[in-house]
Amino acid sequence: MTSFDLILRGGRCVLPWGEQEADIGVRAGRIAAIGDLRTASAAQEIDCKGLHVLPGLIDPHVHLRDPGDPAVETIPTGTKAAVLGGITAVFDMPNTTPSITSQEALEGKRAYTEGKSWCDIGFYVGAGKSNIPELAALELQPDVCAIKVFAGSSTGDLLVEDDATLERVMRSGRRRICYHSEDEYRLQERKPLYADGGPHKLHAEWRDVECAFLGTRRLMALARETGRGAHILHVSTAEELEYLRDFRDVATVEVLVNHLSQTDEAYDRLGGYAVMNPPIRDARHMAAAWAAVADGTVDCIGSDHAPHSRAAKERPWPATAAGLTGVQTLAPIMLDHVNAGRLSLSRMVDLMAAGPARVYGAVAKGRLCAGYDADFTVVDLKKTRTIEESWIASPCGWTPFAGMSCTGWPVMTIVRGQPVMREDEVLGTPAGRPVRFDTGLARG
Repeated sequence: MTSFDLILRGGRCVLPWGEQEADIGVRAGRIAAIGDLRTASAAQEIDCKGLHVLPGLIDPHVHLRDPGDPAVETIPTGTKAAVLGGITAVFDMPNTTPSITSQEALEGKRAYTEGKSWCDIGFYVGAGKSNIPELAALELQPDVCAIKVFAGSSTGDLLVEDDATLERVMRSGRRRICYHSEDEYRLQERKPLYADGGPHKLHAEWRDVECAFLGTRRLMALARETGRGAHILHVSTAEELEYLRDFRDVATVEVLVNHLSQTDEAYDRLGGYAVMNPPIRDARHMAAAWAAVADGTVDCIGSDHAPHSRAAKERPWPATAAGLTGVQTLAPIMLDHVNAGRLSLSRMVDLMAAGPARVYGAVAKGRLCAGYDADFTVVDLKKTRTIEESWIASPCGWTPFAGMSCTGWPVMTIVRGQPVMREDEVLGTPAGRPVRFDTGLARG
């Protein structure tokens, strides 16, 4: 009799070629078999009948603030939030305190993370004006998902705003670079136009469509000139999405769950808890984002989980801290969109598992295939639940989606064959590992 460490029985599996009711056998942390395993046995068996088994969902865009302020977020709390929300891997941004811009900082973060992460984790390295010569070597570290460039205002020493320096960054290395695309010069020119204490909706007027679109046009010109692949993060405007369709040879595209789920009415309802960069925009841009999801322009969806304290979010604009929580609510909200008919479950899996794995070159992640890591997000598409702040694991304790009812909910998270969340209970001890990446040219 064939034996496994774990068998998931009878779930509706979202496979690369479509949905199929099947058993999945796991051995040594990897998928060993998919099909009819009625005659097989396992040390642990989980009945998934009536549930959908997805490849482990990835949030490729989180700010876990560690090292930084543990009262806001840490790697232990942020990854616990991830697995509670059905996420099996996260890619963590470099704008911490201090920033992750050197081999020493990267090694320190890698060592600190061991034994503290509930899910698997990849690390961004930040590009600054002083570390360009080291970027080609840093991006080849096995657990580095990408180099991150802030072309618009950022914290610390991570701003790279001028074309000459951006080109130097692009010519240092070969893997796809990730960009926060806003034009810093336009941001600074317009800043004096906005007085302290204005309404929060002025945030979207200051960081306007042209600010984002100009930044993306400049980056695409440089990407074509250098031949360096670019991944444009949190694309928020209809203009950018239309423009980027002509740059598929060099560009991949991320949109955020926020830009698919909220419009600028959120400023009146949430005040500072709606402020993020780039801003939440009006319904025209949301419609364009959904059209781009439908026509294949979008490669992946992220949360841009970027928590701040309540005090920082409640400061008068423009002193309001920009950034929203999101890793824990990403999957429930996207499953609700699936139930509403805005995208298929297979397309959601492509955007939240296979897509991030392809763009970043994550090895053995993102699909239900023999030989891949046994990462699973098990969901109940019929379960309706309201997002409550009491459920949020991040120490900041808030979500801009509080009170939202979602149909479709993650009920189990399994990382490399180990159940780490079941029905809201976090299981065992943190055993997340660094994600492995193909350090050749990441696919687009």
